[in-house]
Amino acid sequence: MNRIMKALSSKETRDYFMSTHFWGPVANWGIPIAAIADINRDPNFISGKMTVALCLYSAMFMRFSLRVQPRNLLLFACHFTNEGAQLTQLYRFMNYHYLGGKKDEEKE
Repeated sequence: MNRIMKALSSKETRDYFMSTHFWGPVANWGIPIAAIADINRDPNFISGKMTVALCLYSAMFMRFSLRVQPRNLLLFACHFTNEGAQLTQLYRFMNYHYLGGKKDEEKE
């Protein structure tokens, strides 16, 4: 327990928690959280263009997070989660608008 407290009170730990290397990814978590929250909403409201843009954005930042020194695994986890959520939304958009989901809903 003493080692944990010593590690948490070190200058390196304080510097990390006060850096953009930490707060940038923390702020970014709002995007995948919103996408996950919207998974049960009506697919009629999904913007196909924005979903594709967010897929590309997350793919680029996943690569960036591994290339930057030191690697930012918190940023990678955020964008990996967002990529999965946005691909799910993109599937829902395509299914609704192009694969008959809209027609099935109109029949009901």
